[in-house]
Order: sequence, then structure tokens, then C-alpha cells
Amino acid sequence: MKFSHFSHIWCKPEMTPQQRYEQLWRELQLCDELGFDHSFCVEHHFRPDESWMSSPSLYAVGAGARTRRLRIGPMGYIVPLYHPLRLAEEIAIVDQMLGGRMELGLVPGINPDYFHPFGLDYGQRKSPTLEFVDYLRAAFGDAQPFSFHGHDFHTDNARIAVPPVQRPHPPLWMMSRDPQTLEFCALHGINPGYFLVYPRADAAPRYRKFLHDWQAVGWAHKPNIAYCTVVYIDETDDKALEVASFRASRAYEGFLKPPQPGDTFERRAAEHAKMFVGRGEPGASEIMQHLFDAAYLRKHDLVFIGSPETVAEKIHAAAAAGLFNVFMGEFNFSDLPEADLMRSIRLFGEKVIPALRDYEPF
Repeated sequence: MKFSHFSHIWCKPEMTPQQRYEQLWRELQLCDELGFDHSFCVEHHFRPDESWMSSPSLYAVGAGARTRRLRIGPMGYIVPLYHPLRLAEEIAIVDQMLGGRMELGLVPGINPDYFHPFGLDYGQRKSPTLEFVDYLRAAFGDAQPFSFHGHDFHTDNARIAVPPVQRPHPPLWMMSRDPQTLEFCALHGINPGYFLVYPRADAAPRYRKFLHDWQAVGWAHKPNIAYCTVVYIDETDDKALEVASFRASRAYEGFLKPPQPGDTFERRAAEHAKMFVGRGEPGASEIMQHLFDAAYLRKHDLVFIGSPETVAEKIHAAAAAGLFNVFMGEFNFSDLPEADLMRSIRLFGEKVIPALRDYEPF
């Protein structure tokens, strides 16, 4: 198995953004020291009460300057928000600045609020995301200058001044549970993954088919399949639950609509739950309705909280059931104090990673 530090870079009301980024670098320096494989960030926009990361390239370069081993990248760039040529240039320079340590996540974007201020159509986001894979390979090809004419992108006679270190491009990722996207990922050698809001029991058959498709294409290496959720480690189960159980139920408060004057958390959570009643994925709908219920999260092992031994057991069982071989842990959530945060990361690196490193779920 492989292990990643994953971060929304949630806002911390008691910190300035600069202080929050400095804390992030301390997290990643410790992960680098402890043998984590990757560090990933999101790309979110326009919510000062939510994520403070709208520039994954800056995240990657800042993290790279402070680490030596970690492979670093976005999870992922919201492709439709960029001009494809500009994004290709940026990816190549980031990979060079990282010395070939870049991992490249690409996503269509799940929030229409990210699109409207840019004057873009949220309904036309999937096609350019998939087409960008072919565009990237043309842009980074040996034939320079290059031209590309697809459904969404058109470029004539452009020369990439700085190529990436990794050829034809950094390893690609697309977090998705969509069957058609998973078929695309298998065909193009792209690593997929999913988040806690999609049930592992529902994901397993889709990823079993993905693995079959991957093998049918003839890729010589195994894919990475990621699973991302909140994790907290402490010396004992009781201490871990005392520190993190309630906080884990507030980890994704940023998913709620921005608070209005006089709003309560409970009303915002209830409104959030209503949006998912009757959706086409009953398992995911149920999780989204209970995302802020600490007892529900613990009962269904949707967050991993406990001693190193307990968390290792939970991840082992979840990987077998949910068919993933990369665990992306969100370690910094809610108002978790930094001393607890850093102890959790250290215990994970010193005890959980060694316990699971040789485990192969598929």
C-alpha cells in the first residue's frame, strides 16, 4: 500500500492564511521525514469560510521547496477553468521545479459556484477534462511546435518552452466513481480513486471492473486506487475518540452552504441533507445525510480514529472491502490543535504505515 497526506487546507478562523500555510508546510515536512508517499491538495474557489487553496500549482511548488521525497500534486486541477495551453505550460514547469516529483490530478469540478464567476458553463465540464489528456500528450510530444484540434480545444503551432521531467507527463489521477470515467481511466492508464461519501461496498464492483479493463488493455503495472477520509491517531482508542470524534463530524462543514446571519449549524446540516434525499445513489445519499453525525461515522467506519493498531486494522479491512491500495488521509480537520495533529501524523508514519506497507489488497 501507499500513503498520502491529503488536505483541503480548511480555513482556520484563529489563523491568517499565511499562518495556515506555514502550518501546512510543517505537516508536509513531517510526512516527508516519516516516509509518506504523496501529498495532495484540492482546488476550491470563492469560499473564505471553507478551503484556502485555489492555486494547486503554488501548493505544489511551496511543498516541493520544503520536502525532498514526497511526490506532490493537485487532486486535482479543475481543468475547465483553464486555457489548456496555459495549464500544460504550468504543469511542465511545476514538474521541473519538483525535480520530477509531480503527481497530476485532473477533475471536472463538482461545484457550479466555481464556474459562474469565470463566466463558464458548469454543464460543459466533463468533455474538456477528458480531452485534456490527449491535449497534454500532444503538447508534451517530441514534435514541436505542436497543433491540436479536438472537440473542445484548438491550438495551432505552439511550442512548449519547458517540457516536464516525466515523460510523456507526470502520473495522472482522476478521482471518480462514474463508470464511463473509470473505463476512460483504464484505457488511458490513469489512477482513479474515491472519497468517504461513496460507500466502499458500492465502489468495489465498479473498481473490480476497472481492474479487469486495466488488465485487458495490457498495462504492465498495477494502478493506484485511492480512498480518502479523515484519520486521527493517538496512543489509545479512548484518547483518540475524546480528541477527534466530534471534530471528525465537523471536518466537512465547508460542504454546507455559507452561514447566514442567525444560522445554526443544525439548520445548515438539515438543509444539506435534504439535497441528497432521493438521489440516484442511495448509499452515497445516506452518507451525505449523516456526514455530520459522529456516531454514524464511527459505526460505519467512515472515518478512522483510534490507536495505531486500531486504525491499521480499520484501513486493512476497508481496503479489502473497498478495493483500494492508496490511503489518502485528511489529518488536519476542524479545530484540531496542532500538537494533536502532529502527534497523529507521527504515529501514523511510525506505526500504521509499517504495519500496512506490504499489504496488497488486489
